[in-house]
Amino acid sequence: MNRSRLHIFYSGHVQGVGFRFTVKRVATGYEVTGVVRNLPDGRVELVAEGERKELEAFRAAIPDAGLAACIRHEDAHWSEARGEFRGFEIVR
Repeated sequence: MNRSRLHIFYSGHVQGVGFRFTVKRVATGYEVTGVVRNLPDGRVELVAEGERKELEAFRAAIPDAGLAACIRHEDAHWSEARGEFRGFEIVR
């Protein structure tokens, strides 16, 4: 199984709107593991691992879950999975 890592920084009106909770709910529908957290600079950071097609579908589902209006910019980077996550969590 070829697993990838997707690291995204979301900016816009992404804190205080249930963004992290919505992302966690969306993640339950996909075979992905990872974390989502608020950053001190007002952005939200998402790190997820899984098969690339699954990650791409998960990424596309996030704005479709009612968050599109909150996202002004998405800065995404791909790399090899590190296997450090067991589930999908909100972290502080």
